[in-house]
Amino acid sequence: MRATRLVMGMPVTVEIADDCEDSLTDEIFAYFDAVDRRFSTYKAESEISAINRGEVASADFSKAMQEVLALAATTCVETGGYFDARTPRGDLDPSGIVKGWAIRNAAAMLHDSGCRNFYVDAGGDIQSSGVNDAGNPWQVGIRNPFDARQVVKVIAPSGRGVATSGTYVRGQHIYNPHAPGTAIEDIVSLTVIGPDVLEADRFATAAFAMGADGISFIATRPELEGYLIRRDGRATMTRGFDAYVVRA
Repeated sequence: MRATRLVMGMPVTVEIADDCEDSLTDEIFAYFDAVDRRFSTYKAESEISAINRGEVASADFSKAMQEVLALAATTCVETGGYFDARTPRGDLDPSGIVKGWAIRNAAAMLHDSGCRNFYVDAGGDIQSSGVNDAGNPWQVGIRNPFDARQVVKVIAPSGRGVATSGTYVRGQHIYNPHAPGTAIEDIVSLTVIGPDVLEADRFATAAFAMGADGISFIATRPELEGYLIRRDGRATMTRGFDAYVVRA
């Protein structure tokens, strides 16, 4: 059972290899839609937009909002300020952490419903579990940032989360909070493998903001592995990343 829909401004794919209820995919997509309606800074009626307009007191933030903002604050500390849920103009925008958080929660919903073999992909950030329909481990391709028709590596995450940050699709949408007016031009892609997709996503965003030094930061965290591609095409990976590569 596989379905892809446009949610949160990106393609979201849910594939379930188990014999689960057909309605389960509808529940997952409904969840992603609810996340978008709460956290989208592009929707005037969203909670985050109301917060930025000063219409909601912090004591009245939803439980989901409090959880995400707490995760953002923790990530800011853990990354030396390279992750910041506030934009340069001061508005709250936790989108750098919401996607991984939502995918992790969707995967938990599938697991709680009895599914053990599934794959959730939202805009290239992925959480998989078990095996695919053919009984083989799920595989994830890392796109060539200079040619979207090519894949530079294929990895088997073995139930871990995978997230990629880059500028080759959406342009300069990630900024360095320590130098907000400076574009990140030395790297184009950074893929992170983490214990789950939330951990991979939040650290991929922060490490990309560090530029070429981001791969060194990933290497300092034993629970993470990373693969960085520089603008000149050179690639650097952490010591343990190669153990996940099934095709180069």
